[in-house]
Amino acid sequence: MLWIKAFHILAMTSWMAGIFYLPRIFVHYVEGREAGQDVARLQIMGRKLYGFMTIMAVFTLALGLWLWLGYGFTGGWLHAKLTFVALLIGYHVWCRQYLRKMQQDTLTRSGRYFRLFNELPLLIFIPILIFVVVKPF
Repeated sequence: MLWIKAFHILAMTSWMAGIFYLPRIFVHYVEGREAGQDVARLQIMGRKLYGFMTIMAVFTLALGLWLWLGYGFTGGWLHAKLTFVALLIGYHVWCRQYLRKMQQDTLTRSGRYFRLFNELPLLIFIPILIFVVVKPF
């Protein structure tokens, strides 16, 4: 089970890297477009990054399910963690909506908006980390 846990952490770390970086691509896209720069490369980068982070999300969830089946579904901390994991999945899907708009050149939010949008996954990830490490209940 420790190997499964190690690969779960590896996949989760890769997923989170994408979750943190994709909104930065949105920032550069909207600000670059406003400045009249060529932003086609950012559209390609965003699409490829989303594909990678989706694969990592699937691995994270599948390995997490494997761990759940191996260790059992006990402890209130796990229920709380899964609530925040659901929020993280929702954020992932929300990113897809913005990615589609970016691909269609209809992304209209400001760079400031996406800078703030980029802080949401951290606010979701901190409780997950605390629940897993501290297991407060």
